[in-house]
Amino acid sequence: MTTSPTIAKRQTLATGWDPARALSLSADAYTDPRWFDVETKTVFSQTWQWVCHVEKVRKPGDYTTTIITDRSVIVIRDDSSTLRAFSNVCMHRAHELLSGEGTTRRITCPYHAWSYGLDGSLHTAPHPDHLVNFDLATICLDVVAVEQFGGFIYVNLDPSAVPLANQAGDLAAEITHWAPDLPELTHAHRLTYEIESDWKNVIDNFLECYHCPVAHRDFCTLIDMDTYKVTTHGIWSSHMAEAGRSANTAYSVDGATVTDHAVWWLWPNTCLMRYPGRGNFIVMHVVPDGQGRTRETCDFFFETAEVTEAEVEAIAYVDDVLQAEDIALVESVQRGMASPAFTRGRIVHDPAGSGKSEHAVHHFHGLLLEAYGAKESYEPATRRLAGHTRGVNGGMESSK
Repeated sequence: MTTSPTIAKRQTLATGWDPARALSLSADAYTDPRWFDVETKTVFSQTWQWVCHVEKVRKPGDYTTTIITDRSVIVIRDDSSTLRAFSNVCMHRAHELLSGEGTTRRITCPYHAWSYGLDGSLHTAPHPDHLVNFDLATICLDVVAVEQFGGFIYVNLDPSAVPLANQAGDLAAEITHWAPDLPELTHAHRLTYEIESDWKNVIDNFLECYHCPVAHRDFCTLIDMDTYKVTTHGIWSSHMAEAGRSANTAYSVDGATVTDHAVWWLWPNTCLMRYPGRGNFIVMHVVPDGQGRTRETCDFFFETAEVTEAEVEAIAYVDDVLQAEDIALVESVQRGMASPAFTRGRIVHDPAGSGKSEHAVHHFHGLLLEAYGAKESYEPATRRLAGHTRGVNGGMESSK
């Protein structure tokens, strides 16, 4: 049995809230299995997790299933078009109720045929005649928090979770501004990667483009790096740039209707992207798959499920070039984290918020520290870490 890292150990994971003075999380946060256990409980079991585009559960009876940590969850649209989510477990003998996705009129257990309405209430149970104090009306599926937000569906295993719309401020409006066609887009393709790296390395890498001129030279012709701007907010950050001003070496954007690069990160592990091209949206979902391993999916949403030649080229660029470059980077970093030669490094900060700054990484690390501290009901991390207070826009500032 593993034990949680101590409060003193957590305090050594980062130095300072001011990104111009700060160090990164220490290496053991990426390599010590005890941190994986802590994150399962304090991060992934208590945050809003992306499930799907709203198109999957648009009509009554439409459902999909997903796994959050080790729990299977059903998301379903009930007869009154209310969006609901339940633990995917029968209240009789714990058999899973639904798998995959589809449309149904009832949720019927394939084990003993206990049957539930789309609102989770138990409707029928075979042969209850001789049971004492058995009342169908008192039995219902375990409810999970669910929310439609910014064109997508999210769930949260924390029954007391604050609604995502309350936490994420203007994110939904910003997505609507940059991607007004998102509700009408349809799923066209999925890429899946098994990465030999801690999930936090993958997010760290996503949150800065300091590495882009060195590692992503084709990408730097797709966008204008001089216009790249990163802004941190409470539990999200935006990463904006104009398209490149000359021919690029990534993929063709001839006839593009989207001419900007608009990208968002939503705490803790959802990356939302709008690239130059035809109407499009990409969701990169980063999920820990054990200590030091990550499963990443990239879902592509286009105007039609049948992709154009240009979209095939764009998907191939993401798969064969951009993702290959990033995966090689984060797997190398993971190996380096295990070396006794490395403990932590400096955060590179540009006060102007350019893409060559790592302040969004620092913002992410601050949210992690708060989550770690919440596990044992200590004071908020911003007070617990002596001499530091939360700064504006969710960033961190030293009070010294």
